Amino acid sequence: MSSQDIPEENLPAEQDRAVAVADEKDPFADPGLPPHEHRIQDIDERAAKRSERTVALLFTVSMLATVAFIAAYVTIPVDKSIFVFPIGHLSALNFALGLTLGIALFCIGAGAVHWARTLMSDVEIADERHPIEASPEVRAKVHADFKQGAKESALGRRKLIRNTMFGALTLVPLSGVVLLRDLGPLPETKLRHTLWKKGKLLVNMNTNEPLRPSDVAVGSLTFAKPEGLEEHDHDFQNEIAKAALMIVRLQPGDIKDKRELEWSHEGIVAYSKICTHVGCPISLYEQQTHHVLCPCHQSTFDLSDGARVIFGPAGHALPQLRIGVNDEGYLEALGDFEEPVGPAFWERG
Repeated sequence: MSSQDIPEENLPAEQDRAVAVADEKDPFADPGLPPHEHRIQDIDERAAKRSERTVALLFTVSMLATVAFIAAYVTIPVDKSIFVFPIGHLSALNFALGLTLGIALFCIGAGAVHWARTLMSDVEIADERHPIEASPEVRAKVHADFKQGAKESALGRRKLIRNTMFGALTLVPLSGVVLLRDLGPLPETKLRHTLWKKGKLLVNMNTNEPLRPSDVAVGSLTFAKPEGLEEHDHDFQNEIAKAALMIVRLQPGDIKDKRELEWSHEGIVAYSKICTHVGCPISLYEQQTHHVLCPCHQSTFDLSDGARVIFGPAGHALPQLRIGVNDEGYLEALGDFEEPVGPAFWERG
């Protein structure tokens, strides 16, 4: 239905507009504003009600999406993955959080736009330019226009829209509040402990076989993991990031640090493979100097002197794992690391 289909007596009254015409002194006539086209909502209250219900529905969907965001954050495991065509496999938690928060924000914006385009006044008003400093008359006019705009928005009369909008705007910030949960000390003591404990065998990362002292030659570098940790385990990446070892065999006479010598076995020393700068895996070994080098930022550690830092940005030495040999002749751990592995964190001590 258009405004041409409505009897003339049903149309809202319009102000008379004077249209200037061209003359000799002013050859360019002022075109003025085009005639105002009335919307169906201006004429038919049933259409206005439909628009009101549409806006309220969008605000309600926004509230439900915010509740779903919070529920997804609390219930979906962080390591759960799903397949989404055509993207592929991705984190179920990230997908749920992004989808629900996006719907919540979109519905608020769409509801506000639909409200403005269908129910608020769309009459164009021409206003003359005025000095930057407003006169008392202009200030009075602004206040009057504001009151008129508030009245025309029907915020007081359209209670359904008002209440659902307030509900949506109130719930959306809860998404950010819930995310603040991650700022707390949730890791507890997880950063201080690894899978290593007394009796755990040192398993070669390449062969997946337990190591004997004879398997480690002088000057060689071997990477090891705890017995029982397999690559197909769901938490393999998290655990190996803390428990990865590098095994080096030195001549006992070359070891300068007393504790390092006591914690070794026949010159075989076991140190964390995780750099204490930003957590990169150390993989470069200089046989002659007994130095290991992190490839990320060139932090260098002396394995013959307690793995202390001799160059680079790393803040402290690599943690050493105390090792021995069991009754069957295999290398085993005699406990966990004495200090947290990897980069420093604020409560380390």
